[in-house]
Amino acid sequence: MLDKLETELKIRGFSQKTADSYKLYNGQFLKFINKEPEKIEENDIKNYLSYLTSNKHYKPRSLNLALSSLKFFYNNVMNKKITENIKSPKLDKKIPVILNSEEIKSLLNAITNPKHKILISLMISSGLRISEAVSVKINDINFEEKTLKIKNEKGNKERITIISGKLLEEIKFYIAKRKDNNPYLFQIRDTHVTIKLPQKIIKETAKKANLNKNVHCHTLRSTFANLLTDNGVSNRYIQTLLGHNSLNIAETYAKISLEEIKKIKNPLDYL
Repeated sequence: MLDKLETELKIRGFSQKTADSYKLYNGQFLKFINKEPEKIEENDIKNYLSYLTSNKHYKPRSLNLALSSLKFFYNNVMNKKITENIKSPKLDKKIPVILNSEEIKSLLNAITNPKHKILISLMISSGLRISEAVSVKINDINFEEKTLKIKNEKGNKERITIISGKLLEEIKFYIAKRKDNNPYLFQIRDTHVTIKLPQKIIKETAKKANLNKNVHCHTLRSTFANLLTDNGVSNRYIQTLLGHNSLNIAETYAKISLEEIKKIKNPLDYL
């Protein structure tokens, strides 16, 4: 049955990361309940969620992922409508960690490796998710228009975001020194670096820069959005650059042209 789940996820264009998570939660659930999938009832799922909350101390975000995994499997693979009355737990609203201009400078100055500095600068400059940053391809960079084409994890949607002019000059110099034909900007052997690299860089350099904040890779994405807000860029444009998935937002995207995006001043150029 879990093989059928994986097939359905692939048909619908889910990323491998999501497929692995959905399979993991469904496998753990069946092991916990000790029943065949055909015999699962609503209370079985509620009992499992209660176990994850009370015994495993799952936070709402992880609990939501577990519930989404089970809902997808029983609704779309088993055709059992047993999750309709199970409500998702409310997510805790956290205030995002934001870096100010001086903190950004301190962070970047603490990075001595040129490749690492370009990677972190790109995340700040373009508001990228960590998975998007490590997998940027050189051909997706438009040096003349100062834009960057990004594909989401599912690979079936694209967006355009901005990129710093100063950073583009550093990228040109970095590419010119390379001796391989790897299509990825941040290459390693015949592929791209993993998300562990920027995670490690941020952890080490935030400490080296004496930043008294809980800085993670997502902090850079939040900082990008905050800098644009401070520069008077409308929330509608910021959502477009970030690639948010709301249906209402998606309807707005179509009204924002590439020419409008190109007019947005990159915050990294004005620090």
